[in-house]
Amino acid sequence: MKKQPKLDANGHRKFGIRDSIAYAMGDLGCNMSFALKGTMSIFWTQFMGMDLWYALLLIVVQVWDAINDPLIGSIIDADKRKYKRNKFLAYIWAGSIGLIVGGACCFLPFPSAPVWAKFIIFIAGYVVWDAFYTVANVPYGSLLSLISNDVKDRASLSAWRSIGSIFGNMLPMVILPFIIYDKDNNLIGERVFIAALIMGVLGFVCFQIMIRNTEIRVEQNIELSEDTPKFNVFKAFGNFIKNRPAVGATVAAMGMFIGMQGATTAVTVIFQSYFKNVQISGIVQLFAMIPIVLFTPLARKMVAKYGKKELATFGSIVSIVAGLGLFIITPNNTGLDLIIYIVCQLFFSLGLGIYSTVSWAMMGDAIDYNEWKFGTREEGTVYSLHSFFRKLAQGIGPSLILVIMVAFGYVGANEGNQTWDVAVNMRYIVAATFLFSAILQFIGLGLVYNLDKKTLAQMNKDLGRDIEADDVLTYTTAEDADNLA
Repeated sequence: MKKQPKLDANGHRKFGIRDSIAYAMGDLGCNMSFALKGTMSIFWTQFMGMDLWYALLLIVVQVWDAINDPLIGSIIDADKRKYKRNKFLAYIWAGSIGLIVGGACCFLPFPSAPVWAKFIIFIAGYVVWDAFYTVANVPYGSLLSLISNDVKDRASLSAWRSIGSIFGNMLPMVILPFIIYDKDNNLIGERVFIAALIMGVLGFVCFQIMIRNTEIRVEQNIELSEDTPKFNVFKAFGNFIKNRPAVGATVAAMGMFIGMQGATTAVTVIFQSYFKNVQISGIVQLFAMIPIVLFTPLARKMVAKYGKKELATFGSIVSIVAGLGLFIITPNNTGLDLIIYIVCQLFFSLGLGIYSTVSWAMMGDAIDYNEWKFGTREEGTVYSLHSFFRKLAQGIGPSLILVIMVAFGYVGANEGNQTWDVAVNMRYIVAATFLFSAILQFIGLGLVYNLDKKTLAQMNKDLGRDIEADDVLTYTTAEDADNLA
């Protein structure tokens, strides 16, 4: 006889570990699709031979990416139809279907196609993938509010989401380099396409597990956080500029994306042509995530003791020191050089991980600051502009660094056989990019963001709020985990 689940006072299955694991599977599904985004620049420069054209196209699609979330969010929010279980679950199901082929559309292997055809393939493929990813990811984030209204339950869901995100990045990060590169460190484009299809299927399976095991307990309409009210764009921007915490957090986030995503292509090149072993790149990046995994359980206590601004600023200083250390290069690339690189990566990721752990909580405080100083929360305005600049930086960073790489001798057609001088240049470009990222984070967090622990306590007191660190920390999203990787 099948065991009947225990029910709560409202007749719903009681919240338990099943809910947390199911929610983690959702972010795992997101990452099955998102994990290959870091390979996109190598695919389009080395295999498809686009180089500087790719830099231009990347800016175009990232502008679309910046407006995509609020656009899709408004469409979902405007949908008033009745669904059998839940509107958000229905959209997640539809998005998971599209992601089976959406990711693969970005890696259609036609290197001999004319340039105009490659333009169409890239833009159309990215738009299709991004649309389906948003259709799945936007309602997934808002679903947390419907699973339970208990603070502890939501904390558990957030924690398990971070676990799903991290593991969703770790597995492809380690396994993919052994599959998509040959013995000469060259990318095999056809394998990337096949890998994208397989990961799309795995993502679909993860989403189905989440959908089938998700219990909706909060019977109310939840507005999507990505959906923003109509507002005067000039007035909204003016109010945003006056909000120092929002500006500081945004500058720091832009630094993180410009630095980390900008360095992705150069990092791959140095493992191809400098360390001459691209297959270990995933293992090195995985090793660099160890400090983040160790720090995460301590984050809440440390925030309660030192404060979010103070802790994040310290993290940026650690990253600056690590960025400087990356400039240390031994003659003739000895084994010591790889050790220095790994150690610096460890400390850099620790500093970045400290900031990433509290980044969204700091934005939440920025919303309160707006109410405290100006009498209005303007939640939609602040979040939408913050998200816009974050995503714009995701396009500017890789495009700008790619232009710099080409200026210093990088030739995509040479694939994993760049000259030694070019490989050394890429090594310095990686160091400079990481250092710039950390400095920009320090400027945003240490010099612009003005809600230190004492000021934050006074603000919460004036607003009549008693907020503990446990209630405000948020966890790593798929995109943030990808940057930490």
